Amino acid sequence: MYSKLKTLKIHSKDNVIVALEDLKKGTYIKVNGDLIEITRDVKSKHKLSIQNLNLNDKIIMYGVVVGVAQKSITKGSPINTHNIKDEIQKFSINNYKKSYCWKLPNVDKFSNKNFLGYKRSNGSVGTENNWLVIPLVFCQNRNVEIIKATILKELGYENNSQGSYDLENLIKHFKKGSSAEQLMDIEIDFNNRKKNNPLFPNVDGIYFLTHDGGCGGTREDSKTLCNLLAGYINNPNVAGATILSLGCQHAQIALLKRSLKKLKFCKSKPLFYLEQQKIKSEKQFIAEAIKKTFIGLVEANKTERTPQPLHSLVVGLECGGSDGFSGITANPTVGYFSDLLVALGGSVIISEFPELHGIEQDLINRCLELDKAKKFVQIMKTYNAKAEALGSGFYANPSPGNIKDGLITNAIKSAGAAKKGGTSPVVDVLDYTEQLTKKGLNLLCTPGNDVESTTGIVASGANLILFTTGLGTPTGNPAVPVIKISSNTSLFNDMNDIIDFNSGDIIDGKETVESCGEKLLKYITDVASGKKIVCARQLGQNDFIPWKRGISL
Repeated sequence: MYSKLKTLKIHSKDNVIVALEDLKKGTYIKVNGDLIEITRDVKSKHKLSIQNLNLNDKIIMYGVVVGVAQKSITKGSPINTHNIKDEIQKFSINNYKKSYCWKLPNVDKFSNKNFLGYKRSNGSVGTENNWLVIPLVFCQNRNVEIIKATILKELGYENNSQGSYDLENLIKHFKKGSSAEQLMDIEIDFNNRKKNNPLFPNVDGIYFLTHDGGCGGTREDSKTLCNLLAGYINNPNVAGATILSLGCQHAQIALLKRSLKKLKFCKSKPLFYLEQQKIKSEKQFIAEAIKKTFIGLVEANKTERTPQPLHSLVVGLECGGSDGFSGITANPTVGYFSDLLVALGGSVIISEFPELHGIEQDLINRCLELDKAKKFVQIMKTYNAKAEALGSGFYANPSPGNIKDGLITNAIKSAGAAKKGGTSPVVDVLDYTEQLTKKGLNLLCTPGNDVESTTGIVASGANLILFTTGLGTPTGNPAVPVIKISSNTSLFNDMNDIIDFNSGDIIDGKETVESCGEKLLKYITDVASGKKIVCARQLGQNDFIPWKRGISL
């Protein structure tokens, strides 16, 4: 029989297609007029061949090489880890030609729009006005937590919006002698609590970073950490910071100050440095930190939101928990938004270099300057070579969740992930902790690890992050809002407490990539203005993990 179940051929050169619904063995699909019998069941999001493939034939998707056949694959058969291995399209700087032409999208309807942001004295604009408490070394993490427990509660910033779990029922039944099996049947009540009214209404949040660095590693690790922390302090979403030091660690206050001096630092920001080994007691040290933080908040509260042009947005692009739909819904939606923002004069940052492996030549050719293309190639080759020397490589990037949902090679994952960057030219290539200085599309070297990557994006100057996902993730950041975008409607409905925006309507035929991208821009404007609070903020999800430049893919 003939089945009208949906499939998608992404590029005219492709010899595989995506199943948009489960396909049953023995049914038929029509691709470009060709009737193809399904030889085995194919799950939604997975791929199947639309031609007979022989051993070592190249497999094409998104118009690029994404693998090579390990055995013969008959037309209508699914592509899986048993019959395909990772293979990438070769790239060379010698093929670079400064001839990339970009057709800008029409942005007339957005040209007079703005958002309500916080203007800094160095010209940057924040989408939030936050205070940070930062340890220079892991020895200060406990002190940070004590300060956190005091300040958030007393000043009305305790994240009560996430509610709490009531254990009273469990305790009562335990005291009555209930067995473990009986306790498993007891319901745990969830109590929603109303958000407090903070003492400083113009301060959106007070956030407390902790980490395991600053001492005990290499001197280079501490230098990189200080560069990262300097980027956070300089981020336009940050009003000021309290910095805690032990005193004897590698990451000295002087080193952080040198890192700040290299930046176009907003000198009007209040900063307080405290060194524990110079203060008589821990109690006095913590009391001093709390007092100075309070004084800083008084100053930060003087800054108010004012209308700012959309080109003041610097948006970081991230994906995590990707699925077989990410590259055809969520990532292209973000890509179209990226093109809109660049056309308006704004900036976007695409990171996760392991997930650009396989589409290097396209990005090389999109670089406006040869030296930027050379820098991209050098970073990619060095990173991959270091990974391979330690028994890994970019090929090992897909996670079990990725593979289960159709991203069976790194090249397939990369080709879809790169769609977040749209089609605009590459204006700059940044290494980890380097600051964004040019308007337009920037490439930033980070690992594919979600939190290490978002941590790096914020340090380079993003005032907002878009995070696409097909499987779901609660990831957030202490300095900037992270907007979670689902690739499919089922995820949005099932996990709407952690997902902010749905692009699954593209699969359902209710939206196009372009209409969804325009809706996303409107949503982002509300978030940047403080009119919408993202799920990660409501959940108190503030993830921060510095990258030590080891093997993290």
